[in-house]
Amino acid sequence: MRVRHGAPRSGPRWRLRHGLLALPLALIALITALDISAPTTIHLGPFLVAAPALTASFAGPRVTGAVGALAVAAQVLIGHLHGGVTTANHQAQIAALAVLSVLVTLFRYARDRHQRQLGLVRQVAVAAQQVLLWPLPRRMGRLRIESAYIAAEAEAEIGGDLYGAVPVPGGTRLVIGDVRGKGLAAIGEAATLIGAFRGSAYRNLPLPAAVAHLGNSVHWNMAHAPEEDPESFITALVLDVPDDGPCVELVNCGHPPPLLLRKGEVRALEVAEPSVPLGLGTPDESDYKTERFAFGPDEVLLLYTDGVIEARDRSGAFYPLAERLARWQELDPAALVRRLHDDLLRYAGGNLGDDVAMIALTRSAPECAQ
Repeated sequence: MRVRHGAPRSGPRWRLRHGLLALPLALIALITALDISAPTTIHLGPFLVAAPALTASFAGPRVTGAVGALAVAAQVLIGHLHGGVTTANHQAQIAALAVLSVLVTLFRYARDRHQRQLGLVRQVAVAAQQVLLWPLPRRMGRLRIESAYIAAEAEAEIGGDLYGAVPVPGGTRLVIGDVRGKGLAAIGEAATLIGAFRGSAYRNLPLPAAVAHLGNSVHWNMAHAPEEDPESFITALVLDVPDDGPCVELVNCGHPPPLLLRKGEVRALEVAEPSVPLGLGTPDESDYKTERFAFGPDEVLLLYTDGVIEARDRSGAFYPLAERLARWQELDPAALVRRLHDDLLRYAGGNLGDDVAMIALTRSAPECAQ
């Protein structure tokens, strides 16, 4: 999970903020000088309100209030030099500027308070999701696994991306999914799916039966939720990777297809009969079809949520995942996830609109018998 911390006071953002403060101060000085030197029939003092308004765009309420007070002091100075502050015109200008400065300061205070509350709620959601998404082991059976989760920006609500891996007889079972929706409700639905996935591991269910169990668990939870959303569902990919045999078996429930990486080639493992997302109805085992694909020791399988392929650059273009993978030809899971993580953030300018989960895995060759 990527966690964002506030910039240190000596950092670039702190220096930029203090550099920007020179703009409203210079504006006050310029307007004051021009008004004092202008004829008494020309009044430039009302433009002083631009100084606190500009300050509120980058500074907190204290600095905004201080700049507003300085603007009012400048207006008093102008009135003193242009006929005295007791004239009705100057008193009206001073009062209007004072009222507007207070309103701008209060607006900035209310905005900062809202941002603090939003940040606190998001911290709770992120903590809940960190508990939900246990780190996947680097090795499980003959698999080497690398995973990553990238939380969306603070402006976006946290989503319900999920992943998990459990050992099964003769191999490893993995799941990756994405809950439709955002916020704590989505995390609750993701927790239901992950709990059902882990809880079913000891039952040694065949893959279609395991997926049916997940679908019924999600449907039951959604049906009994305090605020039921009839359109809620979870797209998911559930797959078995046997220790022996160069293949992978998977059931795709409306999720983006995994990508198989060979040297110089990227292939999407598209199923012929995709299943409906989890949570839509009460399925049974016959509703899910297992499909098998080749997966050898010298290949990497990449699982991901749609936050990867829906990330956009400044021009609005989607992230070209397959094109990037073919260019890199990276077959080490840890290096691939690290490179994809950094490139995705760089492509989106650090501003992801949705959470991202990704898993890269490869299988070691069987050891020769002694």
